[in-house]
This record gives sequence, structure tokens and C-alpha cells, in this order.
Amino acid sequence: MKLPQPRNWQIALILLTGILATSTAAILVRLAITAAGASGLGFSLVLAASRLTLAAIALLPTWRTISPSPPGLTAIGFAVGAGVALALHFATWITSLSYTSIAASTALVTTNPVWVALLSWLWFGEKPSRLTLLGTGIALSGGILIGMGGVETTHSGTNPLLGDGLALAGSWAASLYFLLGREAQRHGFSVGHYATVAYSVAAIALLPLPLLVGTSYTGYPALAYGYMVLMALLPQLVGHTSLNWSVRWLSPTIVTLAILFEPVASSLLGYLIFAEVPGLPVLVGAAVLLAGVAIAVIPINRTRQF
Repeated sequence: MKLPQPRNWQIALILLTGILATSTAAILVRLAITAAGASGLGFSLVLAASRLTLAAIALLPTWRTISPSPPGLTAIGFAVGAGVALALHFATWITSLSYTSIAASTALVTTNPVWVALLSWLWFGEKPSRLTLLGTGIALSGGILIGMGGVETTHSGTNPLLGDGLALAGSWAASLYFLLGREAQRHGFSVGHYATVAYSVAAIALLPLPLLVGTSYTGYPALAYGYMVLMALLPQLVGHTSLNWSVRWLSPTIVTLAILFEPVASSLLGYLIFAEVPGLPVLVGAAVLLAGVAIAVIPINRTRQF
């Protein structure tokens, strides 16, 4: 069944809601690390697996509404592939927050536009407009400035090079996740059914990983588990589901460009909660990033790219 075309303001509002919700993810991860007194690969995998498992459980009732004759093997394949990509994204990006700053991690993990634009061009033949390419370049320059800005606090990270590399790997996985998710929805899945399949696959892929590296799911303070629940509810169910809905109606390149607002919001929250004070390059980078996003979005106002 073809869904009715939403109005532009509805798309913008839901996309903004998704960005603001996902901006809390890095903060909640850092709060959980602090509450548990643990960090590194093992606990990061616990956080990633818990976030996706709780989100999948919350969506379990929707399994009953999925038709016995689903959209088809192609749609299912895209949704399963998206789930695997999502698992890789969280395994790498959440781990990066144990080694580098919030500002650097969120700036690098949101470099999706360049990878999505490249993959869309090579895979689907969706050649970006000149304004989109220009805006992408400007926005990414701003993201790089944010990542290079550093923070005036001991929370900047114990191994920034490793953390930055993990965040970049998380960006590659997230780019594939967005493209596969769009294709799953284009081939018949509703956003709710797609999210149910993708989140469940990601949870199944992540669940055994902490145990394989010798880390337990038990023995942490109640506050740490509370932050895990918040991660599932706010950045995952509200944030990612809103972005998945947005990518159904907009070009993935435009959606991922808008997500570049996330480092700005996350850096501000990092300052308010952890006293991670952004340097001048971060402030300049934020202004450059916003300008790039504005330029890149101009073509959308003329022609809907989806």
C-alpha cells in the first residue's frame, strides 16, 4: 500500500526530533560508563547489546502485525543487512567513547554524508547536485574542525587515535545501515516493521559478543542499567526510528547531512554535564557545519529527491 505523501513541515519536525534524540546517545554512554566504573571494549559491547535488545523487546508486539506474506525476500534481505550494519555501528562507535572525546567521536561518526553520497552514486546512480556536493564538502570541513578542536578536560580520551578510528568505522557502518534501510522500506516494509526486523537482527548479533570477550551483563549499579534503558528509549526508539522514517521520504544524503547537527548538540551537552569545554576550532567548526547543511538542503526545496 502506497503511503500518503507527508507535508514538508511534518518531515522537518520528525527529522529534527530524531536528531535531538540521537544527540543524547553519547551523553548516556558516558554517564553509563561513569556509573558502572567500567570502560573499554567489553563494557561498550554490553551497552551496545543492551540498547538494541531493549529496543527490540519494546517492538516485539509489532511482530504480530507483520503479514504472514511479508513484502518479499528482497525486502527481508535488506532489513537483515541493515541490522548487521547497525550492530557494527554501535559496537565500534560506543567503544570509541572510551578512548576519545564526545566532540571528536560524534563529529567523526556523523561524516555519513560523504559515504552515503558516494555509495548512492555508485550503487543507485543517484548523482548528487553541485550544491549538495558543495554543502557536503563545507559541512564535512566543519565536522573535521570540531573533531580537531579538542576539549579542556581529562575526559578527552586515553587513546584518541584509536577512538577516532573506531568512530570513523562506525560512520561507515551507519551509512550502509541508512541505505539498506531505505531499500527495505522501498520494497514494501513499513518503518515499524523494518525497525522491528533490523533492531532484532542487531540485538541477536550483539548479544553474545560481551560474553566472548569475558564481560558479564550483571554486577553493575542500578544507575548504569537505568542509563541503558534510556539509551534504548530515547536515542534508539525515538531517534533512530524518526530518522528511518525520514529517509523514506528524503534522500539519504540529505538526512545524513542534517544529522551533522548532532555533534553540535552533543558537544553542548558534554560541556553542560561533563565540563568538556570546546576549543575555538569546535565553535568555528559548528558555524561552518551549519552553513554547509543549509547549502546542501537547497536542492530539496526545488525537487524532492526520493
